[in-house]
Amino acid sequence: MAQYDLGIIGSGPGGYVAAIRAGQLGLKTVCIEREAIGGVCLNWGCVPSKALIRNAEVLNLINDAESYGITTGEVKADYTVAYQRSRRIVNRLTKGVASLFKKNKIDYVEGEAKLIDAHTIAVGDKRIEAKNIIIATGARPKPLPGVSVDGSTVITYREAVLGESVPRQVVIIGGGPIGLEFTYIYNAYGAEVTVIESESHILPKEDAEIAAALHKALTKQGITIKTSTACEWSELLGKRVKVHMDGPDGHLDLESDCVLVAVGIAPNTEDLGLENAGVETDHGFIKVDSELRANVEEGIYAIGDVTAGTIPLAHVAQNQGVYVVERIAGEEAHPIDPMAIPRAVYTNPQVACMGLTEEEATARGIVYKVGKFPFTANAKALAVNDYEGFAKVLVDSTSGELLGAHLIGHDVTELLGELSLTRIMEGTNLEVGTVVNAHPTLSEVVKEAALAADGRAVHI
Repeated sequence: MAQYDLGIIGSGPGGYVAAIRAGQLGLKTVCIEREAIGGVCLNWGCVPSKALIRNAEVLNLINDAESYGITTGEVKADYTVAYQRSRRIVNRLTKGVASLFKKNKIDYVEGEAKLIDAHTIAVGDKRIEAKNIIIATGARPKPLPGVSVDGSTVITYREAVLGESVPRQVVIIGGGPIGLEFTYIYNAYGAEVTVIESESHILPKEDAEIAAALHKALTKQGITIKTSTACEWSELLGKRVKVHMDGPDGHLDLESDCVLVAVGIAPNTEDLGLENAGVETDHGFIKVDSELRANVEEGIYAIGDVTAGTIPLAHVAQNQGVYVVERIAGEEAHPIDPMAIPRAVYTNPQVACMGLTEEEATARGIVYKVGKFPFTANAKALAVNDYEGFAKVLVDSTSGELLGAHLIGHDVTELLGELSLTRIMEGTNLEVGTVVNAHPTLSEVVKEAALAADGRAVHI
């Protein structure tokens, strides 16, 4: 029986980062993966979808070339090439992870893992004994009752990422980040797109003002968005599909070439043998304590999307993996402040948020101030001809503590770093206001929004 200091089940962003950090700290480590190294994020999620989004951005920029005084001929957009480019990026990154495993002396085992007890993992006929185990098995698309996924006409994000063509018409069920990102891609390549969201606004977990601004922007791009509308069921009509919906105006039927279901995630915990190790779950998600321990017995942990109550983001899983490994190794480690975690949506305009929304702050009875600054007053945004959107910060009225930040605009996903650091360091909006940003840069909107909370913004 192979013996290890640490056994990791799953090689997605949480699992592979945990494995690499464990190797750096001298822990004898094995990582077990049933499908492909890098997990969903590298193979079928975050990475390839962002490559496809970049293609959409380039296409939209070329189509807008006239506004820059540049005349183009007939524009031909081959989505198959965009797909192939995304897979080359995936292959490069997954090979990089495999190389880092080798560099850090991490054993990699392919196969279905099952817990035999709190310190033993079975992979087929192989038995692995580990003093500590991290479960990082992630999640998969959540099914929607009444809508049967067939992988061709009715699909999830996985089939969408692996698709080599764009449907003429597509209905996207779910107005969250995944649904909206594919909305942007498909629309850029000429598809007729309709988004269905059961909540009162798209991005229902984000600030309502930000969601309204994105709704307006996407509508201007020719995308149809139906909020407060629930999909009741769907039916196949040959090679097409009909979606039956209920909305503010009553029942509505809509035919399309394709339906993309993007309504959330379900945890990958089936057949893991969790009961053999006493690991408890909540609706399939693994219950963990504040130190990410999965049960009362020291030695079993869970990280990432498979855990109950965690924000399902790759960078959350990565940070959790490092935290758990450093604790196992006896290093000083600090848990993530949930209020400092950035949340990103890679549409155009992009959305970037962290901390509390206004709705959440109000519900908690917090007295707060708001600082806002528009990209229309930012020199760099005007220079790049992409000045839609604004930055908005929420600040405690008494202490100046940063409670939340919500941005919509060009490349705003790159702008949350200093705000996240301010939150981690228990800083204030006025401390953000003392940061010297290069001029002209988009980052100046962050400084100005922070100052605006105290009426001190200069350029508006």
